[in-house]
Amino acid sequence: MTTELSTLSPPAENPWPEVDRLPTGARAAFAAPVADRLFRRAVRRLPLRVAYPDGTVLGQRPTDTAAPLLELHRPDDFAVRVGVSGLIGFGESYMAGDWSSPDPAAALTVLADCIEDLVPAPLRALRRLYVARHPDAERNSRANTRTNIARHYDLSNDFFALFLDETMTYSSALFTATHPAPRHTDLAAAQWRKTDRILDAARVGPGSRVLEIGTGWGGLALRAAERGATVRSVTLSTEQRDLARDRIAAAGLTDRVRVDLLDYRQVVGEYDAVVSVEMIEAVGCEYLNIYFRQIERLLAPHGRAALQAITMPHHRMLATRDTYTWIQKYIFPGGFLPSTRLLAETAHDAGLTVGEQFSMRDHYAHTLRLWRAQFIRNADQVAVLGFDPVFRRMWDLYLAYAEAGFRSRYLDVEQFVLTRGNEG
Repeated sequence: MTTELSTLSPPAENPWPEVDRLPTGARAAFAAPVADRLFRRAVRRLPLRVAYPDGTVLGQRPTDTAAPLLELHRPDDFAVRVGVSGLIGFGESYMAGDWSSPDPAAALTVLADCIEDLVPAPLRALRRLYVARHPDAERNSRANTRTNIARHYDLSNDFFALFLDETMTYSSALFTATHPAPRHTDLAAAQWRKTDRILDAARVGPGSRVLEIGTGWGGLALRAAERGATVRSVTLSTEQRDLARDRIAAAGLTDRVRVDLLDYRQVVGEYDAVVSVEMIEAVGCEYLNIYFRQIERLLAPHGRAALQAITMPHHRMLATRDTYTWIQKYIFPGGFLPSTRLLAETAHDAGLTVGEQFSMRDHYAHTLRLWRAQFIRNADQVAVLGFDPVFRRMWDLYLAYAEAGFRSRYLDVEQFVLTRGNEG
């Protein structure tokens, strides 16, 4: 696919200093050849084609045109960035145009499938000594969380509208089937289907008092109000709050839905249902216990909480939870993906029991594929909004990276039902 998103030339005035400047110094001089050797050694074993400017193609089957293609345009720069900054450097090298792919999601899926074997075991043991640590300013304390949220969700409502569907839902959809692959025209119905499923799981109906943690752009709150519920929704995104309020007013439901700019830790009251869709990823590992204790406090007797959460395998979570990643640096500051086991254990410690679990992994892969296709179709309009080529390459990679995570089964997304103690 040829598109401006894969252009190789950085903009004339680059506001991304760590992308614009190639690392130098003793560490770069030492790390680059090591990274180059390790990368070449790894890709020779993978069902992936890596093409170099001199015509060299590496891979398990370098002449197999069915294998995904990764094109290295500036292999020396790529090796420096990866050698100095690991996976952050890998992402920055895409932003800089050091590499590209006709289908980055397919190429990244191969890498994600083999993530355990890409780096030799002795070097993996040194991971904690080498990788970057989380900046204190991005911890999800009350002082930091609103800034973390704003850096992603307050980019522009018009920006998100360019790749989401008309429901303005920014989480996994639930399709009736994933084969054949769904189309973008199926997305709105699939988003309402997901929303209805989680509201059903929380038993939201006429007269229900509902707390939503993480408003999005108001779709779930609207759907719950249409069922006859009274909804309080809290968010830390000014942009999302404003559009959600506008949508609620346009639907004539302001008497049923209240949207507040408020940290979940500050909510008081009693609710029959607490619902939260893909917000727990912004809580942070060290605050999960506070999050679940707050839900337990807010639930009315026999109330139910229904959560939709992106998860990763427990051993991978343990290996990476102290690592500062490209996604955290550029896309979701303060983000953390828990394991199902960690969620269940932390909820249990707070007095909650995990009941139903429902996986939608394949559905998220398709949702992300549709978002990315729409993002690429609307690349010119994204530029009109003022987002430069480096930003557009960054978001192209983010959407492909996330799709690959679900395609490879490195990530899952699940709906959970929580009740207090043995209440059902």
